[in-house]
Amino acid sequence: MYQLGWFSTGRDKAARDLLEAAWNSIQRGEIKAEIAFVFCTREPGEAPESDLFIKQVEDYGIPLICHSYQKFKASQDTSAGQDRELPSWRLDYDREVMKQLADFRPDLCVLAGYMLIVGQEMCQRYHMVNLHPAAPDGPAGTWQEVIWQLMDSQAQETGVMMHLVTPELDKGPPVTFCTFSIRGEPFERYWRELEKLSPDSPERRSEDNPLFKLVRQHGLAREFPLIIATLKAFSEGKVEIMDGKVVDAGGKAINGYDLTHEINEAVKKEVG
Repeated sequence: MYQLGWFSTGRDKAARDLLEAAWNSIQRGEIKAEIAFVFCTREPGEAPESDLFIKQVEDYGIPLICHSYQKFKASQDTSAGQDRELPSWRLDYDREVMKQLADFRPDLCVLAGYMLIVGQEMCQRYHMVNLHPAAPDGPAGTWQEVIWQLMDSQAQETGVMMHLVTPELDKGPPVTFCTFSIRGEPFERYWRELEKLSPDSPERRSEDNPLFKLVRQHGLAREFPLIIATLKAFSEGKVEIMDGKVVDAGGKAINGYDLTHEINEAVKKEVG
């Protein structure tokens, strides 16, 4: 059975919803895999939201490993040097996590609301994937920064992708992706309204901007379906990671596995 590792901080409802979606899909037989373990960067009693996440994992009967990065940090000499962008205590934390996970052999690890940058050693140990709210070769940054860049460049389309985790944030190669147009209906009227605003208008950088909100709505609707479809594709051998490269079922290197049609069909009713 294909083995999944699940990494999360469990800090909000979205983390619980995503785990629930994956769990239910596995129970229905849509994803031919099992979650071998859940690793949480918080321990019981640290925060109400993560306590709910921890209880959820326990209710599912999934092996749970908790190791508080906040407590670990407090016990370390944080004045020590750093490797690239990560301080030494963070690399030590990763090493401790890998020790605690030594008995598991996951085929694929999913970062699902994992609020830490992963260091090089952990990236080399596991095949890890993470969500980025843009298409391959699209804007980098947070989802807010991505949308503002799309608006500034008057982009025609955008997307959502799962990418291989590397020490460079959001720089790993695409694993799976979907794209969608942000032109035509229902976007066009909001592009026209945006053109009326001056380049330095605060409304262009407001999350209440109607175009901003609409692009976010369409992107967000595709995030969970893409994650689930990605796990399904991996468990069925349609895509895998070999020697740090993403390859198709025939072993050919690809620039991401295109799930656009499948995802767009899945969200058609939700976003219109």
